[in-house]
Amino acid sequence: MTAWLSGDGAHHPRPVGLVLTGPAAVAWLCGGIAPPVDRTAGTDLVWAVCTTTTAALITTTVEAGRIAAEYDPAAHGFADLAEVPWYRPADFVTAAAEVAGAPPERLASDGHPAFGIDASEDLTALRLALSPAERADLAALGVDAARALQDALALWRPGERDLDIQARCAAALEAAGADTPVLIVGGDDRLTAYRHPMAVGAPVSRLVMAVVVARRAGLHVAATRFAAAGPVDPAYAALRGRVLAIEDAVLAACRPGASYGTALAALDAAYDRAGLRRGWTGHYQGGPIGFAQREFEIAPQDTGSRWYREPIAAGHAVAWNPSLPGGAKTEDTYLVSDDGGLSRVTDAPGWPAEPNDDRRPGRPAVLEVGT
Repeated sequence: MTAWLSGDGAHHPRPVGLVLTGPAAVAWLCGGIAPPVDRTAGTDLVWAVCTTTTAALITTTVEAGRIAAEYDPAAHGFADLAEVPWYRPADFVTAAAEVAGAPPERLASDGHPAFGIDASEDLTALRLALSPAERADLAALGVDAARALQDALALWRPGERDLDIQARCAAALEAAGADTPVLIVGGDDRLTAYRHPMAVGAPVSRLVMAVVVARRAGLHVAATRFAAAGPVDPAYAALRGRVLAIEDAVLAACRPGASYGTALAALDAAYDRAGLRRGWTGHYQGGPIGFAQREFEIAPQDTGSRWYREPIAAGHAVAWNPSLPGGAKTEDTYLVSDDGGLSRVTDAPGWPAEPNDDRRPGRPAVLEVGT
């Protein structure tokens, strides 16, 4: 049996087929497919099996009619749609082996324990560079996500509950055919005390933050917006300026040919310049985004990680998430373009921009609402 060297540097038996079982991997291979029935499930109700000679989908008898009619597997290059009983989930593995013509131990997968070779990291690396169609879909989702956040905050009036703001944002995204794996809304003292001030039904009177990761057709974007009752306090404005400088440094490092380690080193140095050494330890810092809300997430200290050496390339999407204690945070989703620049996809009209921001014109500012 020949050996196969995967991206983790380990030798494995050469796989004779590939089975994709998770929502992200299935959506990537299928060019977007019907949304998962259980939005929290790690294993989808649609699997994809590929060999050198064929490709097929597997689903339950419950979903087969809908997938056949509304996705049309043959039109997407899948020769067959196999069905298994919903009450015998182990039959998915049997069906995959039958399609591939090989036992499960000879098949690679996106991490499903029934198959012999875990190719999940290699699959992640393959899907980092989005195709032109995927970039267009990501950009459209970014507009819808930004609009949902911004409209929800623009309607806020001091004293309204955080849950009501959150509900508006979720409703707008659902109406756009998207959902929200992450949705955080909080304000005032809870915002300054917690990096994740989850909505609890508390009234918000002075300052509110809304954070979303929106998902549609397998793709994800992330964004954060703030609104204030009147002009922002100068001390908070200064704190926010320090966070924007950190974001600017890590975005400037996201150029084709650089590595994600280079970007993380820039992030680390920017926290130092902001006066908080190793400030990244206090919160998740984000990273590449696409068919997962973060395709991988590592810290500046993880120099031995495969992902630290991963090259940044055109078509990669990134969403960095710097923050500082006291309620200051920034986050948007950017695409690395073919010319090496960055384009922000989480933009929607009608939102104020940071003044005199020559390095990144139009970066979203804090919205001042009527009292």
